[in-house]
Amino acid sequence: MNETAVRKERAVLAGLSALSMEVRERSSDVSMDELASLVETAGGESVAVIMQNLPSPNTHSFIGEGKVREMKDLIEANDCDLAVFDNELTPSQMRVLGEELGVKVLDRSGLILDIFAQRAQTREGQLQVELAQYKYLLPRLTGMWTHLVRQTASGGSSPIGTRGPGETQLETDRRHIRRKIQKLEEELSEVRKNRETQRRRREKNAMPVVALVGYTNAGKSSLLNCLTDSDIPANDRLFDTLDTTTRRFRIDETQEILISDTVGFIRKLPTHLIEAFKATLEELSFADVLLHVIDLSNPEWEEQVRVVESLIRQLGAEQTPCIRVFNKCDLYMGILPHGEDVVCISAKTGEGTADLVEKLASLLDRGKRRVHLSVPYSNAGITDLLNREAILENMEYTDTSIEIDAVVTPDVFGRVKQFIPGWTEPREEWES
Repeated sequence: MNETAVRKERAVLAGLSALSMEVRERSSDVSMDELASLVETAGGESVAVIMQNLPSPNTHSFIGEGKVREMKDLIEANDCDLAVFDNELTPSQMRVLGEELGVKVLDRSGLILDIFAQRAQTREGQLQVELAQYKYLLPRLTGMWTHLVRQTASGGSSPIGTRGPGETQLETDRRHIRRKIQKLEEELSEVRKNRETQRRRREKNAMPVVALVGYTNAGKSSLLNCLTDSDIPANDRLFDTLDTTTRRFRIDETQEILISDTVGFIRKLPTHLIEAFKATLEELSFADVLLHVIDLSNPEWEEQVRVVESLIRQLGAEQTPCIRVFNKCDLYMGILPHGEDVVCISAKTGEGTADLVEKLASLLDRGKRRVHLSVPYSNAGITDLLNREAILENMEYTDTSIEIDAVVTPDVFGRVKQFIPGWTEPREEWES
């Protein structure tokens, strides 16, 4: 029988909680469990976990020398290929740990970037990941080239194409990467222009945009599938959605909207990754409503909410109306959250989605109304206004007039009401 299964890379995980770190940067049991899930998402498996408490990180090896030896023993005993750190490492720390442990070393940022590189499907997503990877790589070049130069100096042979003065090659690589970063940023700028064009078209068509946001694996894709009868993959794994997916959805007889699913947020998300993904996430600041999907069954949901709301503020979308959508309420045994902008649902069973749609309709209702207009040809210019600022449902040209069915805002209604057959201004109470 042929062995076809590919061996998973095995990893030892390490985390540090230092008093000198900000609280959110310290490793904990919860963040280490999340790190193990990230390793699994990347296609590996974690076989051991090391945690350490220190006043401050070791500037040389991040964790203490004793823990490094303990980690090396675990790697050798478990035939591991990877050492994955829950915290961000400096380039020199990564180099030292790689030499001490004898395996590939990744920090949390590098692991997340690797997952994103695997998952990005659209050209835009791939551009964003590539940009983030180059920004991550640039400061780490020095350590890489120091390693090669020392190899040569001690009698080793440099890889083909790297012989000669290492500093010259280092600067060549730096210039190359900076050029790549500039080119990628220019391409992403074009993406933004295309999005702006699409956004103007939506505004012209009076098509409101609702953006789904939330912690990774909270159930955003499941909710989009539930509302729109789509079949977007919705698996129980981190970062299953990287590329923005948008679907049309009719919330009532007069209102159709666009719902966009976005990449899930996570604690300790690398800053350069937020920057790289702004072309996608900037949609949040232009959305009419945010649906913040929260996994109520997760014991850490309150911390996850804090992470998401912090990132929403970084993206400049804190003023956008937001409904908190507590998902997986069928798995929750306590008292359900409640409030004006709160809905409890189960995207899996559909429970509570009718309440969600009702709240959405209420938030998006700006006093719109459906009207029938008979516009004389002498006033045909009014059709330009309706094309720009109303939802045109039907337009017919008769011998004497243009018959139009449209959904209009209060402002437009005031300018076209004279063309409603039989229209008379309502009398004020004092006039009766």
